[in-house]
Amino acid sequence: MEEWLLKVVGTVNAFLSDYFLIALLVGVGIWYTVRTKFVQVRCLGQGMKNVFGKMSLNGKKQKGGMSSFQAFATAVAGQVGTGNIIGASGAILLGGPGAIFWMWIIAFLGMATVYAEAVLAQKTRVVGEDGSISGGPVHYIKKAFPNKFGKFLAIFFAVACVMALGFIGAMVQSNSIGEAVSNATGGVVPTWAVGIVLVLVCGFIFIGGVSRIASVSEKVVPVMAIFYILGGFVIIFARITYIPETFGMIFKYAFNPQAVIGGGVGMAMKTAISQGAKRGLFSNEAGMGSTPHAHAQANVKTAHEQGTVAIFSVFLDTFVVLTFTALIVISTLYAGDSAGAWQSLDKSELVANGFAVAFGGGNTALTIGSIFVAICLTFFAFSTIISWNLFGKINFEYLFGKKGVIVYSIISLAFIMLGSIFQNDLVWELTDFFNYLMVLPNVIALFALTKMVKTELKENGYKAGKALYKTKGKDAENNA
Repeated sequence: MEEWLLKVVGTVNAFLSDYFLIALLVGVGIWYTVRTKFVQVRCLGQGMKNVFGKMSLNGKKQKGGMSSFQAFATAVAGQVGTGNIIGASGAILLGGPGAIFWMWIIAFLGMATVYAEAVLAQKTRVVGEDGSISGGPVHYIKKAFPNKFGKFLAIFFAVACVMALGFIGAMVQSNSIGEAVSNATGGVVPTWAVGIVLVLVCGFIFIGGVSRIASVSEKVVPVMAIFYILGGFVIIFARITYIPETFGMIFKYAFNPQAVIGGGVGMAMKTAISQGAKRGLFSNEAGMGSTPHAHAQANVKTAHEQGTVAIFSVFLDTFVVLTFTALIVISTLYAGDSAGAWQSLDKSELVANGFAVAFGGGNTALTIGSIFVAICLTFFAFSTIISWNLFGKINFEYLFGKKGVIVYSIISLAFIMLGSIFQNDLVWELTDFFNYLMVLPNVIALFALTKMVKTELKENGYKAGKALYKTKGKDAENNA
């Protein structure tokens, strides 16, 4: 029965990721890129300014919701997960180095998509009498379709979100942490022990609600990003002579993938593009409808402001963190004197072995690489668990009310524990399946609410840009 179900779900996932999902994600990304006149290019600088100008590792506790930076950190916590290491490595292994190019394309278009998601989440969020904030796709889906169809789509999304992020997604992330720690310690630390620690720590954070999740995210996310980037710099510096060749391979094999992964031209191209699209979604989550839950919590003056923050979150996730994974793997296992070293490895071993190659090989270098990967995966997956739990809880509460939150937390913790013990291919396929189901109602609503996004950009985005331009002009005049 399990083998039959795995085959069915895998077949459905392959169809969705290879055809339908690509069409939806690329379509909505192009749509908003054109309709907003490349908002991801024009407003990326504003997003960086809004993030770093308000960055704090110890932000003030909000009466309700989060600060803009806390919302950014919570969104990035969900985006920068195992997909940035295991997902990117898997995309390279199956689709060749060119898959990274298609992940970049998906991310570039996704930056426009996520701007729309964040704006709509802000515009349709609901503030309760106690100051608590509820926002996300279920609210803007109902805004787009204020009828029975909208209610059906909202419920459909909420169920898929709870399953994908709150339950099965938590299981996948805890499994990654358990395996990474156990492998790095040579099996000395069993996966079940890792699971117990995770349950205790996560339970403490979940009990604290939105404010505690925000507090943890604003501290963990900057630390984990800096740690991974610094480690990546060490490896890249050791292989600096092969970095030009690495970028060349990414662009070359984006359009000629059969030269490295084999097969016919058409099948190789489909594999490279589908791997880029599928793993790109799992990495940056633009269009999936997960991060709008975090951006809805932000206490900002305008929806456009948080929209630009969302743009930068995708940029950081893909063009910085994920690109470091690509450079590490390709420069050490595909390029130069180590070309072909990837052939005997699986996706979970690529980065650790890349570290070993960069420093001359040997068991010591491999052990250090395994520890480095284990630490990074633990940070990445842990931060994803706590942010995804919040996103799932918001939707569970929408379905069953606040009284059901305790039940939701208990079930989620049980899945975290199970994930640390068991590894099952069906679980990974089900995670992808429910992720894909989230995309469908979310993208439909995004298309329907284009006018609302454009109005916000026109009223607050363009005004902000003009004000900035005028300020620079006055400064120039005063200096003269």
